[in-house]
Amino acid sequence: MFHRLTLSVAGSLAGAALLLGGGSARAAQDTSSASCDVKTSERVVAVADAHGAYDRLVAILRAAGLVDDRQRWSGGRAILVQTGDVTDRGADSRRILDLLRRLEGEASRAGGRVHALLGNHEAMRMIGDLRYVSAEEYAAFRTDQSEELRERYYRVVLDNAAAQAKTAAEPFSEESFRARFLEQTPIGFIELVLAFAADGEYGRWLRERDTMVRINGIVFIHGGVSPAVAPLGCAAINATVRSELKSAPAIDPQQLASLLASREDGPLWYRGLALENETTFLPEVETILQTLNARMIVVGHTVAANGRVTPRFGGRVVQLDTGMLDGSFFPGGRASALEIRDGKLTAIYEDRREDLDRVREPATAAPPAPVPPDSPAAGR
Repeated sequence: MFHRLTLSVAGSLAGAALLLGGGSARAAQDTSSASCDVKTSERVVAVADAHGAYDRLVAILRAAGLVDDRQRWSGGRAILVQTGDVTDRGADSRRILDLLRRLEGEASRAGGRVHALLGNHEAMRMIGDLRYVSAEEYAAFRTDQSEELRERYYRVVLDNAAAQAKTAAEPFSEESFRARFLEQTPIGFIELVLAFAADGEYGRWLRERDTMVRINGIVFIHGGVSPAVAPLGCAAINATVRSELKSAPAIDPQQLASLLASREDGPLWYRGLALENETTFLPEVETILQTLNARMIVVGHTVAANGRVTPRFGGRVVQLDTGMLDGSFFPGGRASALEIRDGKLTAIYEDRREDLDRVREPATAAPPAPVPPDSPAAGR
């Protein structure tokens, strides 16, 4: 794609960073071990994929008693886990990132905690895979200097493309090149890319996030833990993904399929815990739990076919993604949260609560839902 091509022009983006006053990267905080054995007597609330649906996320946080009418932390000593995928598709991912960053501090001062985990779409953003960035997300980064910045960037990539064509003895049309550039480089594109770079405002923060957290023996993770990855353990999974994304987007595209952060059975992409047959795959799930020293895994990433927070494998897995964004992406989707208090599991919706302890027996497995087109194999 053109965006992948332009992202390879590292020098031009570095120059743009200077124009925007970009700084140097900070050392990432190593919280891998601390996040893998959290003990608490407080309630834990988890929410899954928001994909830019700011208003619906705020509504469900309010329904869960974690924020007030001014979107300020009101959860006291509670723990909030957001399992990733707040970016892409929807309009307001920047507002969600800003909210989570602010709630981290507010919760900490109140004795609570916010664990904002990575999803595959945050990893894609850092790697430079921008296929699912919405027009509104680009627009959120627009400034008064955006058009001038884009023009300066254009001159650099134009010179680069023209030089490559000359070296290869190929014809080159600046007119067609500019038309393609303007079509695929919307206003705000450069600012967004720089913001998610290693030394960017959001890139720095995301590269310090965990992939997995274990609280009272319950694992929270975006995609899931596959049989192949489980032996790594929580701390190594967090450290490996963090290390891989540290150098993004300067990653050889040929290496992406082998990275833990982007491989199909990796923790950000794996869908087996949401899609495998509950009877035949149960022994694998039990082995995964034993390997992780866990009693349950809570996953997002794959929208539950019934649109509800869904226990699977007799309550050993909870599928939390209910298509919060709704609309054309997830018709009939809704905002939801999972509350864990004194060992009791409750699904929270905007209009009601549902006791999940009554529906934790394994059911006949439904036919697997179609895998969305954002799998690693889909146009990577």
